[in-house]
Amino acid sequence: MSYVEKESREGSDLNKADNVAYTLDARRRAALAEIDNAPFSWFHAKVCMVAGVGFFTDAYDIFAINIASTMLGYVYGHGSPLNKSGQKLNKAQDLGVKVATPVGTLVGQLLFGWLADLVGRKRMYGVELMIIIIATFGQALSGGGHAVGIIGVLVVWRFLMGVGIGGDYPLSAVISSEFASTKIRGRMMTAVFASQGWGNFTAALIAFIITAAYRNAILNDPSVDQPNHVDYMWRILIGLGCVPGVIALYFRLTIPETPRFTMDIERNVLQAKTDIENVLAHGNSDVDPDAPVQRAVAPKASWADFCEHFGQWKNFKVLLGTSWSWFALDIAFYGLGLNSGIVLQAIGFGTPLTKGTALVYENLKNICVGNLILSVGGLIPGYYASFLLIDRWGRKPIQLMGFIMLTLIFIAMGFGYDKMVNTTTAAKKGFVVLYCFANFFQNFGPNTTTFVIPGEAFPTRYRSTAHGISAASGKLGAIIAQVGFAQLKDIGGTNHFVKHILEIFALFMLTGIFSTLLLPETMNRTLEDLSNEDQEGFVKGLSGQKGNVVVPQESS
Repeated sequence: MSYVEKESREGSDLNKADNVAYTLDARRRAALAEIDNAPFSWFHAKVCMVAGVGFFTDAYDIFAINIASTMLGYVYGHGSPLNKSGQKLNKAQDLGVKVATPVGTLVGQLLFGWLADLVGRKRMYGVELMIIIIATFGQALSGGGHAVGIIGVLVVWRFLMGVGIGGDYPLSAVISSEFASTKIRGRMMTAVFASQGWGNFTAALIAFIITAAYRNAILNDPSVDQPNHVDYMWRILIGLGCVPGVIALYFRLTIPETPRFTMDIERNVLQAKTDIENVLAHGNSDVDPDAPVQRAVAPKASWADFCEHFGQWKNFKVLLGTSWSWFALDIAFYGLGLNSGIVLQAIGFGTPLTKGTALVYENLKNICVGNLILSVGGLIPGYYASFLLIDRWGRKPIQLMGFIMLTLIFIAMGFGYDKMVNTTTAAKKGFVVLYCFANFFQNFGPNTTTFVIPGEAFPTRYRSTAHGISAASGKLGAIIAQVGFAQLKDIGGTNHFVKHILEIFALFMLTGIFSTLLLPETMNRTLEDLSNEDQEGFVKGLSGQKGNVVVPQESS
C-alpha cells in the first residue's frame, strides 16, 4: 500500500470514528430528552412508593427511640428525682442509644453513596434495606449479660441500622431524580422524602397504641421501679419497624438500573436507549446478555477527575452549599426531633400528676400524645407544602424562606423561653405552637430542599457520592447537636440550659441563609444542564471489544 493510500485510509477511518461519535452523542442527548419530557406514569409512581417506604422505615426507626429511650429508662435505668423515684437512663446511656444511629448513618451515606456510583444504583438498592431489617430485628431481641449490658448491645445494633439508613439517602434520592422528568422531578423527590413525616407520626401512634394496650398491665406491675411490662412495650415498638422494610424489599431488588448510570458510567449508550424505551413503555428493563456492547469514550470517574471537577469554584461552591446547608439544618432538626420528650417535660407540658405505676403510664402516654401533636401540627403539613410548591416556587426560594423563618422562630423560642415556660398555661401552649411552626418551616424549607438539590446538582458519575457527602455533613450536625444537647441542657440545673440551646440553633439557621446563596436554582433544568459540563460532544468515540462489535481501543 502506498503512502498516499495509507493516509487516505487512515483519514477515512477517522471520519468514520467521528461520525460514530457524533451519532452516539446525538443518541445520548435524544435518550435523555425522552426521560426529561416523559409524562407522569405508573412507573414514576412505583419509584416514589418503593423509595418512600424506605424513608418511612428510616424515620420510624430513628424517631421511635425518642419514646423507646424513656421506656428503656423505666426498665434498665436508675432512680430519678424528676420521675418521683421512677427510673431513667443516665446521660451516657441516653446519648448512646440516640447518637449511635446518626453515627452509623454518616458512615452509610458516605459508603453507599460511593458504591452506588462505582457499581450501580440497582446493585446496591435493597442491600441497605436488608441491613435495616436485620439490625431492627436484632434490637427487639437484645439482651444483656455479664460481659455487656443491654444498652451496649442496643448501641451496636442501632449503629448497624444507621449504616443501612445512611445508604437509603443517596440511593433513593438519585434513583428518583434520574428516572424523573424535568417538570415533576421536585415533586417526585419530595414525595419520597415526605414519607419521613409519616414514619415519625407512625412511631408516635404505634407507641400510643402499645401504651394504651398495656395500661392495665403497667398499673398492676409491682412498683414504679419494676415496670416489668414496659420491657415488652419498647421491644414491640422497635421491632415493628422492620415490617414495612420487609414489604418493600422485593420491589427494591427488582427495580431497573437507571438509564443515566448505564449511559454515563457504564458508557453503554445503546443499552441505555433500549432501557429508556422499555421503562417508559413497560416499567422494566430487560438486558440481553448476548447483545453487543458499545462502550463510549466519555468523562470517567476517578480521583484525579473528581479533584479536577470540584477543584473549579463553580462546582465546589455547590458541594459546599449543599453540605453546609444540610449540616446547619440538622443541628436543629435532630436536636429537637430526638429530644422532643425532654423539651415537652422541660416546659411542663403534660407532666403527670400521679404517683407509682400510674405515673409510668401517664408519662408514656403524654410523651406519645405530645409527639403526635408535633407531627400533625408541623412535620407532615410542612412536607406537603413543599410538595405543592417546589416545582412552582423553586428549591432555592423555599430553602431561603425556611432558614429565615427558622432563625426568627428560634430567636423567639430562645429569648422568650423563661416567660413562656414559667408563667401561664396559655404561654406554655404558645411555646408548643412555636415548636410546631419550627417543625413546619423545617420541612417547608431546608429539610426537604437539602435532600432534593444534591440529587440534582452534580454529574451522573458523582451524583450519588456528592449526595452522600452532603447528607453525611447533615448527620455530622445531628451528632454534634445530640452530644451538645446532652452535655449542655442541664448546665445550671435540670433542663436550665435548653433556652440557650434554642438560641444556638437560631445562629446556625442564620448561617444556612448564606450557604443557600451558593446554590443554583435547579427547577425546570435538566440534570445534564445542572452538571456544569458541556453536553455537545460529551461522547467522544467508542472503546473496547465485546461480542461481535470491534472498535478502536480508548486511549489511556
